[in-house]
Amino acid sequence: MRLLLCILLARAYPYSRPMTTEKQAAPPANPIVRGEKVYLRPSERSDLDDFVRWFNDADTMRYLGMRSPLGRTAEERWFDGMLEREGKRDYHFVICLLEDGRSIGTVGLHEVDREAGSAAFGIAIGEKDEWDRGYGTDALNAVADFGFSALRLERLWLDVYEQNLRARRSYEKAGFTVEGTMRHALFKGGEHSDVIRMALLRDEWLALPRRQGTATGS
Repeated sequence: MRLLLCILLARAYPYSRPMTTEKQAAPPANPIVRGEKVYLRPSERSDLDDFVRWFNDADTMRYLGMRSPLGRTAEERWFDGMLEREGKRDYHFVICLLEDGRSIGTVGLHEVDREAGSAAFGIAIGEKDEWDRGYGTDALNAVADFGFSALRLERLWLDVYEQNLRARRSYEKAGFTVEGTMRHALFKGGEHSDVIRMALLRDEWLALPRRQGTATGS
């Protein structure tokens, strides 16, 4: 459960992570879960070194719920737990570029409630050189499409730090709206911060401009 306070771009169960190395694979010809710029693949144990590197970077950690350095042993433990939850309460993906297959971050759905039809969203772009290029929003769109179509969810929600304006713009662009503010809900960096709850409903997702022209309910 890592994406839960992955407030780099949202809340989800504990955080997200991976990245690019020489072991990158070519992108598949027809990815199952994809956006316009990225596709999503399952996490592998071989990604852990990238995860550790990303989540020991102060800039990347600024808007995440983690407070202390992350070691390989802890990441191994997280990975084993993630495998147990995968496809049940969690869906964790690595974000990869369609152009060359490089992994640049992680994204996922967490706290999946099948009865209520809801799930939390979380994301982290670990490759800082790839920030502000629209990859986060594209990955969010891909996960939303997966959640509302493949999982038949009714609501996706996330929490974001009030001062994380870049993330809030990304979520608003993807159709999320503010539901409320949890005042002084998080303490980090020596001070309390408000946390904003945002959500996207199925009907709102279907009405998005980018969804027009697609099959209803798909």
